[in-house]
Amino acid sequence: MKPFIAFFICLFTGALSAASQNVIQHAPPGFDTLRLDIPHGTIDTIHYFSKTVGNQRRSLIYLPPGYSKKNKYPVLYLLHGIGGDEKEWLNGGSPQVILDNLYSKGKIAPMIVVIPNGRAMKDDRAIGNIFDSAKVKAFTDFEQDLLNDLIPYIQKNYPVYTDREHRAIAGLSMGGGQSLNFGLGNLDRFAWIGAFSPAPNTKTPEELVPNPAAARQKISLLFISCGASDGLLIFSQRTHDYLQKNHVPHIYYVEPGVHDFKVWKNGLYMFSQLIFKPVDTSAFSAYPIAGTPATTNVRNAKYPQILPGNRVIFGLKAPDAKRVQVDLVRKYDLVKDTSGFWTVTTDSISEGFHYYSLLIDGVAIADPASETFYGMGRMASGIEIPFAGGTYYAMRNVPHGDIRIKKYFSRATNSWRQFYLYTPPGYDSNINARYPVLYILHGGGEDETGWATQGKTDLILDNLIAANKAVPMIVVMPDANMSFSAFDEAGLQLFESELKNNIIPFVEKNYRVKPGAANRALAGLSMGGIHTLYTGIKNTDQFSYLGVFSSGWIIPIQNKIADAQYDFIKVNASAINANLKLLWIAMGGKEDIAYKNCQVMLGKLDGIPIKYTYYEYPGGHTWPVWRNNLYNFAPLLFRD
Repeated sequence: MKPFIAFFICLFTGALSAASQNVIQHAPPGFDTLRLDIPHGTIDTIHYFSKTVGNQRRSLIYLPPGYSKKNKYPVLYLLHGIGGDEKEWLNGGSPQVILDNLYSKGKIAPMIVVIPNGRAMKDDRAIGNIFDSAKVKAFTDFEQDLLNDLIPYIQKNYPVYTDREHRAIAGLSMGGGQSLNFGLGNLDRFAWIGAFSPAPNTKTPEELVPNPAAARQKISLLFISCGASDGLLIFSQRTHDYLQKNHVPHIYYVEPGVHDFKVWKNGLYMFSQLIFKPVDTSAFSAYPIAGTPATTNVRNAKYPQILPGNRVIFGLKAPDAKRVQVDLVRKYDLVKDTSGFWTVTTDSISEGFHYYSLLIDGVAIADPASETFYGMGRMASGIEIPFAGGTYYAMRNVPHGDIRIKKYFSRATNSWRQFYLYTPPGYDSNINARYPVLYILHGGGEDETGWATQGKTDLILDNLIAANKAVPMIVVMPDANMSFSAFDEAGLQLFESELKNNIIPFVEKNYRVKPGAANRALAGLSMGGIHTLYTGIKNTDQFSYLGVFSSGWIIPIQNKIADAQYDFIKVNASAINANLKLLWIAMGGKEDIAYKNCQVMLGKLDGIPIKYTYYEYPGGHTWPVWRNNLYNFAPLLFRD
């Protein structure tokens, strides 16, 4: 029995070892140090004539140790950044040293590496204003130079394979964007693609991979890496999110670091070991992702960081504090190290936007590393957890409208107030066009900034309008906070007066809007939903569309108000049903705190009866739900 157990342990250990070899580890110390005790490759300058540019151009070429014209080699085309040229990798990254050291350990397949100048123009020096439009365009033009001039030159003058399976492209920063653009745009020419900290020249994911099924069939390896504190991480992240959503196998590796050669050299170290070999896509998910700074962090703040699985690392320097907690969904205790730096890693946090606070010795404050938002009745921190289904509010290459802030004098409160207003793309240029208006209200503890910032109203409408899914409209986001609570009828009456007698007349006087109920919609979330019920149901001669998100009369404290409205609805049911083109009621599922109140209300409406459309989107009483509500409600408006 013991020999069998020993054999099984050896077999199991060997299997683990083989599996672990499928994951390339981060570069160890000394990986880029010149060693004199090993064979070295050669690196030289070549000149080729470019029909694309119309003159001779330069490129560096690396030939591996033991290079022989009798053998055939695959080729890696390695590209530089916007401020560099063909020598940037040589001067800053020592690729020949990294590759020589890997060859000495038998970790990479013999290959030729071509390091060109990716600025395809007659004067391709990295001088003057490197961001000049002509120089930036030259990086795009390099695609034709690469495909039609440089690759044919290499194939004619060196013993290389000419099929796509033996050709790779990779680059840093601007060159990383080129690698994604050229590699994914020419999958008949490249099977291996690497991007290290790709820059803003990277095309949108939808442009890079318009046909995910075809990409899955053709790509041998797609490798994307970036530093966790790199300001350009968003371009890697959005590509990764799209690829993941569309099930395109790829390696996404985020390591501690910024936009520099420390990250790029490690990218080359890892990528070069993976190419021109059999690929095990099942190992891709094992590559670690260092904590990624949240998009809601202030500039250059490293924390909070979001880990795989949507866990969050919080960090704070507070050497004199006795106790530090973070209040996000629940309270978490931070632990202090010897330098006075406090950290904690949370459980998995649901996707989308969340308010949070730091509690320092019991005092709730906004995190100085986070952007702040008016919510919870005060300025609070907010964190955006990446949401795979949130492409409808992503920044896209579509025409964009404007968010405007307008001050007006309110006769209802005898004070100056303000609202936020979205104007659709083309509002300023299409001076003869008039638009319908959606008046949309925030929840309790929030204000007029809620829908404009937390709600991402402008991006949702921009994308819907660009896709012809919504009619171009103006969206008015007023402050629904009055001197009386919305729980009391006095507060509801005051805002009704504010909306009807101040806000709507001001909007219709100062903006090009279509008048009349058919061109007005009223909607709101939570407290704003109560305002919508109170004002909207009583004034169906002024609003043809009503949207009630995560709301319903609060039982029992609003029983008197609710009963009075149900009596009004019974008397006026025929007019309400005739006037309303849409009463749209939405909830965040059974976990929504307003769910039971809403169900009671729906039962009352069914008994009258009043026509309505009911919609559920899971997520509770949260902004991810309300963003989705707007996304589904807006296309239903103003279609007649």
